[in-house]
Amino acid sequence: MDEFIAAALGFPTVLFTAALVVALGFWLLVLCGAADHDGFDTDAGGGALGIGGVPVTASASLLVAVAWFTSLCGAVLLARTGWPGTLVHVLGAVLMFASLFLSWRVTRVLVRPLTKLFPDEPGPSRLDFVGLTCVIRTGRVDAGFGQAEVAAEDGSTALVQVRQHGSDPLVLGSTALLYAYDDAGEFFWVAPFSALDGLLDPRG
Repeated sequence: MDEFIAAALGFPTVLFTAALVVALGFWLLVLCGAADHDGFDTDAGGGALGIGGVPVTASASLLVAVAWFTSLCGAVLLARTGWPGTLVHVLGAVLMFASLFLSWRVTRVLVRPLTKLFPDEPGPSRLDFVGLTCVIRTGRVDAGFGQAEVAAEDGSTALVQVRQHGSDPLVLGSTALLYAYDDAGEFFWVAPFSALDGLLDPRG
């Protein structure tokens, strides 16, 4: 155990040990809710290195962890050789760069399947629904109550709050047009929509 502790606190592993402590501290803050795991730019420098497509916090943490482990194992092996201190220091510098290179290659392989979990395109915004038609999912819609189902352009559906002015009633199953969004109330204003309206709708 003492051998591994000495290697972790010796050159060059101590550089990665410090970075690993910072990474672990960050993820502890994330677990406590004091930090956001994707609070940094997704591809901040990672795209050029081939490790983009995921939050930089994830790729950087993985890079540091692999580099630390590789450097630790290499430092332990160097310490067991019994070679002169000067040679060990030179080989330690070589080990540092070799650990970084190997870690970069391993991280590139590991983050590739994770990019599917972090799509580049953002999800649909509520404002994207304005101008689309919806189907009423409540028995009535008035100035204070109502829900409707709307389909986004990517095929996904959402249940949204809707409100209506006017005397023409909207009931369960009616088709309506989302013509405005109220930010304060977080609902859409809707109006009755018929097949004839669809011929006049610029999106129809």
